Amino acid sequence: MVLTEDGVRLWATRLGAGDPVVFCHGGPGSWDTLEDAAELLGDQTAVYRWDQRGCGRSERHGPYSVARSMADLDAVRRHFGLSRTALLGHSWGAQLALLYTLNHPECVSRLVYVSGTGIDHGATWRKAYQHNLRAALGARVKRWGMLKDRERTETEDREFCVLQWSADFAERERALKHAERMATPWLGLNFDCNAAINAENSRTEGTPALRAACEAMDVPVLIVDGAEDIRPRRAVDSLEKALPRASRAVLSGAGHMPWVEDPDGFATAVAGFLHR
Repeated sequence: MVLTEDGVRLWATRLGAGDPVVFCHGGPGSWDTLEDAAELLGDQTAVYRWDQRGCGRSERHGPYSVARSMADLDAVRRHFGLSRTALLGHSWGAQLALLYTLNHPECVSRLVYVSGTGIDHGATWRKAYQHNLRAALGARVKRWGMLKDRERTETEDREFCVLQWSADFAERERALKHAERMATPWLGLNFDCNAAINAENSRTEGTPALRAACEAMDVPVLIVDGAEDIRPRRAVDSLEKALPRASRAVLSGAGHMPWVEDPDGFATAVAGFLHR
């Protein structure tokens, strides 16, 4: 367990040995589901995974904010004695890893930005995302909508999340199976954490200050996209253009979790970048 400076216990683990990379899972409010991605990086990498504050196996204790999330990530880095490390962030975790790098560039050797949504305001892509989400759900959209708009039991929370997560996979025939695996074991979403951090993000995304900070960032970045992600990949274009040391890998036939649907392509791109 990692103990933060305000006394909150965070679950964390290490897999493998070699050059360090700290993973940041998506959400906000979810837990680490990146074990398969960690196993793909082979025996040259020590992967550090953790559950963010209030999520999964970590203590359910606020406050929930972007600044607090960055401080907790720094606590994980210091707990494992990593003076400098690579970061890999997925979805919301990609944004967290980017913001941490902007604020602590001396601590980050490389950044892998997986399935993020860039630095423009969400209004530029969210309408298309909602359309794509409903289209991907197909016949399941009615049940998803019923669960979305009412107070749910814990069992219904899981069902709702499995349905929503199923839309994140390009291979429709196996989408529910993949989503069920993500939800097993079910560690419960922290909706308060999700609401607080998303509200904060909506006030800061798309600002000139964020773009300027990215333009000045002198850290190598690999952007990894699943070509079939229902979040429009054009959302990431402005980030790619802003970063002076960015490269990009687009994995065909993969959705929001590209390591699941193109494990070989993901491993080749990420391991090649980390060990370059």
